[in-house]
Amino acid sequence: MDPLWISVAFILGFAVRQIGLPPLVGFLAAGFALNALGVRGGETLQVISDLGVTLLLFTIGLKLKIKNLLRPEVWAGASIHMVITVLVFGSGMYGLSIAGRSLFSGLDLNQSLLIAFALSFSSTVFAVKVIEEKGEMPSLYGRVSIGILIMQDIFAVIFLTVSTGKIPSPWAFLLIGVLFLVRPLLMTLMNRSGHGELLILCGFFLALVVGAAGFDLVRLKADLGALVVGMILAGHPKASELAGSLLNFKDIFLVGFFLSIGLSGTPSPGNIGIAALLTAVVPFKVVLFFLLLTRFKLRARTSLLASLSLANYSEFGLIVGAIGVSGGWISSEWLIIIAIALSMTFVLAAPLNSAAHRIYEKLSERLKPFETDKRLPEDEPVHPGDAEIAIFGMGRIGSAAYDRLREQYGGRVIGVDFNAETVKEHQQRGRDVILGDPTDPDFWLRVKSSREQVKLVMLSMPNLRENLSVARLLSEGRYAGRIAAIAQHDDEVEMLKEAGVQAAFNFRVEAGVGFADHVSEILGRSPHE
Repeated sequence: MDPLWISVAFILGFAVRQIGLPPLVGFLAAGFALNALGVRGGETLQVISDLGVTLLLFTIGLKLKIKNLLRPEVWAGASIHMVITVLVFGSGMYGLSIAGRSLFSGLDLNQSLLIAFALSFSSTVFAVKVIEEKGEMPSLYGRVSIGILIMQDIFAVIFLTVSTGKIPSPWAFLLIGVLFLVRPLLMTLMNRSGHGELLILCGFFLALVVGAAGFDLVRLKADLGALVVGMILAGHPKASELAGSLLNFKDIFLVGFFLSIGLSGTPSPGNIGIAALLTAVVPFKVVLFFLLLTRFKLRARTSLLASLSLANYSEFGLIVGAIGVSGGWISSEWLIIIAIALSMTFVLAAPLNSAAHRIYEKLSERLKPFETDKRLPEDEPVHPGDAEIAIFGMGRIGSAAYDRLREQYGGRVIGVDFNAETVKEHQQRGRDVILGDPTDPDFWLRVKSSREQVKLVMLSMPNLRENLSVARLLSEGRYAGRIAAIAQHDDEVEMLKEAGVQAAFNFRVEAGVGFADHVSEILGRSPHE
């Protein structure tokens, strides 16, 4: 990247982080600032941006299971939402055209529907970044959100194929079939790549060569190829490790994506006004998602969190707009308007998602009447039984703590995790683990009757924000027992103690201490002897 791009992106990203907003808001602002300075993106920035999106979709694929797309709340929710949004937005713009309002003047019905279609998508890049930063990708709302976004991406690919006349090669179906046939070979490749830089390079090879380049050869969208290859490899034991290894590369390349949005054009006051109007109707998309998801038996909280993560316009809207401009179907000004509206929704949606849990707490009594009588299994009430020690977050640290405490206290220990598959795996291994989301205020309402018997709560979730949220919920609920939590840095330890945690441990440091103690046990003597 150009030194100027890096400097402006870092300064503004750093600045917005200091006021509690995700850095991506600063990156968007950096794009507009650079555009105002006369900087143009060029081919280099576009390549970086494309790399970021391709790696993003590949890592999504590594965590995604095809069966998640077959859930009614995903495929039907995405489809119904898109149809209604296109009809409502398209009709509204056509009505403004008939009334002779500004740039809307002159739009025919087909043009109005095309722009509405571009605005019906939500941003995969934004949603994944926000959900990942909160550490809630495995949660039910996270899985539903990503599933809906993948369905929208599929709709976009179909549109791009039809509108550009770029018919897939007859070899396309053969390629997809071959990928499934060579799946064992690809998995062996991952196995034999070790754990270091070769595994990372293997990820780049699979995403950019096997997936993206392979699909491009048969005239399918390159990004879709990376997603498909990721999905094929999703069941591999190293899938999570590979996704984690690519995380930093993906994040730095995505900075280029956010910069490219801001650099997409110079807006006029009229463009900004129309973009502001389009931004003002985004709540319609949020409310529609909420109503649809609650109809599909999701709780109000799950539906709200998913809806807020989708409260924006999408980078695919820019692609659809660019095709409309190149085909002469809409004026080039509409591409700039969509880019500005996209940026505005990012800026507004970022703080909304950061405060999503608090928003639900305030609106819960008004939202619960929208719930159906029956719930999905993942959204059923939880029953902790007679446990006196509860461990929230059953990853590696939580599992190790559970096993050790179970040896000492027997059946008085219970584990809680919000990932249904993680819970199922633990239950198959004989561990007493239940499904629940401790960051959900309703969770504590449902277990209130047995909460007093729990003497110790251990917070072993990997995300600081989640641990802080649970600690505050316990403190506000006047929990009388003790709270312990893990942290990754010393400053996080202090933050947890301020939130009401009596014992906070920097697990990076404690791991070394535990290792030394374990060796001392094996040697049968104190290391001082």
